[in-house]
Amino acid sequence: MKNKSPLPLVLISASILTFLFYKESLGLNILIAEATFFLWLLFTKQVKLNNSLVSISAGGLILTSIFIVINFSPFTILSNFLALIIFVGVLIYPQTKSFINSGRLSFLHSFNAQFQFLRELSNSGTIGKNIGKYIHKTRILFFPLIIIFLFIVFYRVSNPVFDSLIQGIEIFIAENILVLFKHVNVQLIITFTFFLLMSNYIFLRTASKRIIDEDQNSSDELIRLKKKHRSQFNLSALKSEYKAALFLVFTLNFVLFILNCIDIYWVWFNFEWEGQYLKQFVHEGTHFLILSILISIGIVLYFFRGNINFYKENKLLKSLCYIWIAQNAILAISVGIRNLYYIQHFNLAYRRIGVIIFLLLTLYGLFTVYLKVSKRKSAFYLFRQNALFVYVVLIFSSLFNWDSIIAKYNFAHADKSFLHLNYMVNLSYKTLPILDQPLPELIRIDSVQRTIFPIEEYYLKPERYHELIQKRKSNFKLHWERKGILSWNLAEYRAYQKLFVNSTP
Repeated sequence: MKNKSPLPLVLISASILTFLFYKESLGLNILIAEATFFLWLLFTKQVKLNNSLVSISAGGLILTSIFIVINFSPFTILSNFLALIIFVGVLIYPQTKSFINSGRLSFLHSFNAQFQFLRELSNSGTIGKNIGKYIHKTRILFFPLIIIFLFIVFYRVSNPVFDSLIQGIEIFIAENILVLFKHVNVQLIITFTFFLLMSNYIFLRTASKRIIDEDQNSSDELIRLKKKHRSQFNLSALKSEYKAALFLVFTLNFVLFILNCIDIYWVWFNFEWEGQYLKQFVHEGTHFLILSILISIGIVLYFFRGNINFYKENKLLKSLCYIWIAQNAILAISVGIRNLYYIQHFNLAYRRIGVIIFLLLTLYGLFTVYLKVSKRKSAFYLFRQNALFVYVVLIFSSLFNWDSIIAKYNFAHADKSFLHLNYMVNLSYKTLPILDQPLPELIRIDSVQRTIFPIEEYYLKPERYHELIQKRKSNFKLHWERKGILSWNLAEYRAYQKLFVNSTP
């Protein structure tokens, strides 16, 4: 029986998506699109929720589309995009053991699906087989054209005469060629083309055999590499590597012990804030401490990558690694305490929330490194477990309306923590009911702030902040009233209701 061509499905999908998103922002349309896609997969039995990774990836996709409608934030949109990438990868190979391989499959498929579409188009006879083959062969020009374009940009920047020549060509094209498209709806064509590419990506299936084979051959358990002819040289090399590892891990443990003692004494129990900025104390120090933790994980993975795991006299090295992992966990806690001090005195911000989430991921990563060493697990196990944990944390974090949390917290703590009005004034529209504070209250907060903090001249004055918020309210009113039902989201709807419908004069 001849397989049905997927072209009608792809074209119908592109048309529906164009209808849902043309001249619309994300909102209710993303939930409609992804829920319809998922229900179609269930109806056609292309997805079976009898596999944990399939269920998790499907749940992540649907949950983040719901969270977009509820919270409407760039972070939630990014989470949904990543969830879609993982879900498509799982659809390509449902038996996958790791979301990392699902992501790799999905990434390659995003390119291969477009060539698959051209092959389907050619086989259908719609454009003729010769034309289809010609288009397929011209794919080799894709990367050369990108390189040519980049060099033209470089030469334009470096040579004014060459730049003038290119400008003349651009003007000629604009005046004599692009004028032919004056009455063509270019935006509609671009929108349809984009969703045609997306439909190819979603509904066509191409798989990398190499990645699937790698996934099938991967194991959580570490396998001992035995050689038929075991030489004294190999044993000597293993002993030398073991001694080098002992020296390195012991020395690093000693240095880290000193650092942790200093942090525990100074940061944990004896920190006193005296009105100074904490940027160097938190941001610059945190970056290097986090980097050191990641390098520490890398060193443990390097030494326990092979036969040292099976070396009979490796107990001392294992013990030193356990101590080092524990010390790195203490270091991560120190970073967290620094960050909490920053929040206590300078309020919430995206980066401070990001540090908390990253430290959570780091602590879990250290725990899995411990399991890898103690249980003789493979690097594949480590990356598989951490990828799954990152995915779950990402989806869970999308549940929260971080902008509103930041705005509420910062104003609630304005009498004892620094309220950065320059930062607050740029929070999203959905926080405007919180940001729209009465001018007398803003002036009162400012007077309190000046007694605690060294307020710089470039910080917004209360009057200027209030003026900017009123302008943003007007812009938001126009922005919301121009939105169609497909762009509807709960967060901005509630903000509009509070500001302009249920507000008391």
